[in-house]
Amino acid sequence: MKPNVVLIMVDQMRGDCLGAAGHPVVETPYLDTMVRKGYMFSNAYSAAPSCIAARASLLTGLTPASHGRVGYKDGVPWRYEHTLPGELSKAGYHTQCVGKMHVHPARSLQGFHNVILHDGYMHYSRNSEKAYSEHWNQCDDYIHWLKKELGSTADIIDSGLECNSWVARPWPYEERLHPTNWVVNESIDFLRRKDPTKPFFLMMSFVRPHSPLDPPQVYYDQYINQDIPAPPIGNWADTKDESKNGRIFNCSSGIVSERALKRARAAYYALITHIDHQIGRFLQAMGEFNELNNTIFIFSSDHGDLLGDHNMFRKSLPYNGCASIPFIVYDPGNLLGGKKGTVIDKPCEIMDIMPTLLDAAGADIPDIVEGKSLLPIIKDQNHKWREYIHGEHFRGDPMHYVTNGKEKFIWFSQSGTEQFFDLTNDPLELEDLSKIPKYSERITHWRNILIKELLGREEGYTDGKQLFAGRNSYPTLSHLNR
Repeated sequence: MKPNVVLIMVDQMRGDCLGAAGHPVVETPYLDTMVRKGYMFSNAYSAAPSCIAARASLLTGLTPASHGRVGYKDGVPWRYEHTLPGELSKAGYHTQCVGKMHVHPARSLQGFHNVILHDGYMHYSRNSEKAYSEHWNQCDDYIHWLKKELGSTADIIDSGLECNSWVARPWPYEERLHPTNWVVNESIDFLRRKDPTKPFFLMMSFVRPHSPLDPPQVYYDQYINQDIPAPPIGNWADTKDESKNGRIFNCSSGIVSERALKRARAAYYALITHIDHQIGRFLQAMGEFNELNNTIFIFSSDHGDLLGDHNMFRKSLPYNGCASIPFIVYDPGNLLGGKKGTVIDKPCEIMDIMPTLLDAAGADIPDIVEGKSLLPIIKDQNHKWREYIHGEHFRGDPMHYVTNGKEKFIWFSQSGTEQFFDLTNDPLELEDLSKIPKYSERITHWRNILIKELLGREEGYTDGKQLFAGRNSYPTLSHLNR
């Protein structure tokens, strides 16, 4: 039988928050074991670092420019001919998602045979669509379950925390009721209910460590009294915060008090360790069902969280805190034939997940897919590979970045501001080198690469010779009928 494939997705997890990546505080013993018995990609990126756009690349294998979602915009229907679960379903797989999808409509299957849904606090569904939001508690399977466990008034906002905030506190209920545990409960139950005559594809999709920053008490206690390093602050960062944005609970930038920032970082790390332990629980269940050694796993995230780096928070910016993601291919049964425990520094991104899993399953990869299977470089790191990643995101001043994991060039399309970082010697992006003459040749090299990437775009960013700032741009491109 073909191998099973399991995609473990987390939401808003930084690429550096793994013990195996050398993080000085975060403990991730099960994920570290997956690295030891698999492959870690140390230069993995989110090409459009926010939930919707990143997940469109995940499910379609396309660049943001091709799938049309280059920023965050809810309520735009998902109509894609080829999706990862759809192609695996065609190839004879029993396909199941448990947890976060963040598509529209929310219950759209996108090729899965079944979805057991928890999207977190969905502003659009709860607040914007009045007729639909009246039924949101029934639409979201986790909330529906939580109400049955605790009573009809229970909700995911009971802790008082907001879903895009640095405010942190422990989970107010029993650990077994936490959405992280629920995702694993339902995933293990799928192992019981799956079609035994077919290989399976399971996407186990966690909402955490995305805020609310609400780990179970035992995990919060593990970190809150530790010495947690302060976030890096670059020489280019705003260190004044004259408007006092850091006092606002859902700020995207600003100076937060040291005590509040420590609580936020402790809770974020605690959520990651909680997820890690629950992944360990799922892997034990896979062994009990005798499926572990016939399964290829990928662990990754849609984007990271700046978490105070450079006095910034959340996502949608080009800096490593939110653009860099964890990416592990786990092969406990040695089905891929590579050298286990290898750390691979070739630049990869979310759109590579679809062709990698289709390749592992022996399924056809649609011609329109722009991502690349990682299996050839797992087997041979000398295999010819892409030279760089192009990322972008629409925000107040929309950004574009190009990087090979060693250098990074950034361009903000409204202001025309440029930045350049030497990631080899400055992985924390502390020094912006864009104004230093000796780097002008490298900056020109990367600017020309970005010009090539943006040539022909509807926004009119370039004529092929130079970049034009101030052009109109949108979170979705016109072919999505925005």
